Amino acid sequence: MIYPPDAPDLEPTSPRSQRLAGARRGVRRAGGFTLGVAAALIAVALYGLATPAPKPLTKGDVARSIASALASVTPGPALSQLAYQRVQPSLVLVSATGTGPATGDNGSASSSSSPGAAGSATPGGSPAPGGPLPSSSAPPGISTAAGPTAASPAGTQGSGVIIDTAGDILTCLHIVQNATSIEVTFADGSTSTAQIATADAVNDIAVLQPDQPPAQITPAVLGNPRSIQVGSEAYVLGSPFGLYGSFSAGVVSGLNRTFQLANGTQLTGMIQVDAAVNPGNSGGPLVNRYGQVVGIVSGIVNPTNQSVFIGIGFAVPIDVAGGAAGLPRD
Repeated sequence: MIYPPDAPDLEPTSPRSQRLAGARRGVRRAGGFTLGVAAALIAVALYGLATPAPKPLTKGDVARSIASALASVTPGPALSQLAYQRVQPSLVLVSATGTGPATGDNGSASSSSSPGAAGSATPGGSPAPGGPLPSSSAPPGISTAAGPTAASPAGTQGSGVIIDTAGDILTCLHIVQNATSIEVTFADGSTSTAQIATADAVNDIAVLQPDQPPAQITPAVLGNPRSIQVGSEAYVLGSPFGLYGSFSAGVVSGLNRTFQLANGTQLTGMIQVDAAVNPGNSGGPLVNRYGQVVGIVSGIVNPTNQSVFIGIGFAVPIDVAGGAAGLPRD
């Protein structure tokens, strides 16, 4: 007969032993949890050391942030403003004395007092025009013009523009023709007497050479007049009524225009603009949107027989005007 093996003897477990075993197991579990918490705290401390907290904002930080935000939405300067800044250093005020009776804008002789009689403006000044505007006896509607020069019994005033590093000045011949003396005022306020180096009566253009050029000569950039079209931007710089550095804006109104000077000379291929042209603008630059000179302001048309602008001004294309100074036409 086979008997099953005897079961091993198990010592009886006392309640106290059971409590101790449970306590040991609890300690082991608590130790693991404690170590995990400690490790997490150490990691947080190390991260704080590696990445310090950001500094508090100051008033300067706030001001810079606001300025940056405003700059991002502020539009850039207007094209007209940039065009003016590019050519203004080249602008010249031309004063001629001893030219005899002044000629009005529509071609008639005039003895009205000029703005300069009340104190013409040089760079930085802006006196009010003095005396009545020149009048004309030319028949209304006839497109004749001697050019918008500010006239006085002593002479005329107009504008000009520096075209090369020698300081040569391009202007209109009718401003300085037969003058006994010529004075030019530059953008820096310096003045000099000047001589006529070249005269082109066919196109009413003269080139002046100053006896004492300014310390810093800034020639204008010449553009291509064939690149402009009717509707293109047209900016006129000059010294109307002796107000140096004046600027007017408009558009090209027509191309290849023809009109006749008071002496009978017929000017052809002219650029017509509606930018304001007044006595004293003659000889000044006509500028495109890039600040490049594309013409020399020469005359206006006014069927009311008054030398005031009514919206029709003319300029000699710069390739034609520059030919008088020996500049290439292309």
